[in-house]
Amino acid sequence: MSCRAIRGLPPAARLSGIGPLGGVWVVLLAGCLAGCLAGCEEGAHREIQDEINILTRRNDALVAPATERLARYGRLAIPQIETAMHTAAPTGRQHLVEAFDRIGHADGIPVLRHFAVYDVRPEVRQACADLLARWAQPANDGNAATAARAERARAAQIEIARKHAAGEAPLVFDGGTPGAPTVGAPEPVGSDIEKRR
Repeated sequence: MSCRAIRGLPPAARLSGIGPLGGVWVVLLAGCLAGCLAGCEEGAHREIQDEINILTRRNDALVAPATERLARYGRLAIPQIETAMHTAAPTGRQHLVEAFDRIGHADGIPVLRHFAVYDVRPEVRQACADLLARWAQPANDGNAATAARAERARAAQIEIARKHAAGEAPLVFDGGTPGAPTVGAPEPVGSDIEKRR
């Protein structure tokens, strides 16, 4: 087909690919784009996990910079932080709550609500409840996202109060968890250093 004939076609026909191989190029281009995006996602996943490992395994000067780096991933980091909350030692879980605070996204609220009720350590439950209380404060900045987060945090506080009134709480055994010497991972490196607030 000549250039003159292609120019005479409607735009949809020009974009759909002319000739027997035209459509193949469109499919190949779309496949390459999807592959590139998946590769970027995989790299971010590994980098997020590296930062989470620092937060859950250390309690020293490396924690604050790792928290800041993790916060740059924003909402993308929340599922991995949630997973780590289930297996980290109490100090590590407190570091992860601080990461939720730095990220500041409302998608962390269901995780905070869950751990505010069911975490076996009172200091972790309190850290989650305190963060929800801070987020529940009315926002005067005119930001719609902050106002929506405040509304969701208030709803989470109501749900926590309802669960406490119903008697829901963490399952704690007097002699520790049966069959396990500790709940979660061992304390992070540098755990003899006091946690700075």
